[in-house]
Amino acid sequence: MPIMLSGHLQGRVLSMISHMLKPTHILEIGTFTGYSAICLAEGLAENGQLITIDVNEEMHELCETFFEKAGQADKIKMMIGKAADIIPTLDIAFDLVFIDADKTTYSHYFDLVIEKVKKGGFILADNVLFHGEVLEPEKASKNAKAMHAYNEKIMNDARVECVLLPIRDGIMISRKK
Repeated sequence: MPIMLSGHLQGRVLSMISHMLKPTHILEIGTFTGYSAICLAEGLAENGQLITIDVNEEMHELCETFFEKAGQADKIKMMIGKAADIIPTLDIAFDLVFIDADKTTYSHYFDLVIEKVKKGGFILADNVLFHGEVLEPEKASKNAKAMHAYNEKIMNDARVECVLLPIRDGIMISRKK
């Protein structure tokens, strides 16, 4: 499923954002092969940690191998299971959250993480343009309709200010006020 991979440009942007923020705690929702986790971990503060959650247990060993090869294994903790079940158990204030999982659940993930994000912290959401389908939600696929609803939701949420980066399939950056 190469379409699920974060490309090199996106990876470098994620790394740059992380380097600018120097976060202590990052949460990633949706791991796939671990590339975006590696890119985000590059900018972690000393003794920082990235927690990445994925439902696909089959990818765990591959991800751990990539984390090790990238020299990031000590900074990345992978959790297997449903993010909606795991997030409420995390007693951590996050500096940065990256959402890149099942598109129909983005709004729910936002609701679960917003109170766990520090004031001034950031939530990044991938695929918010969903192949351009979000521009015509009445003709769009189920995933594109969900992304359109997510975009509308956060643009109207007074707790955050947002900007869209039109990189690859769109990354929405939301800063908690």
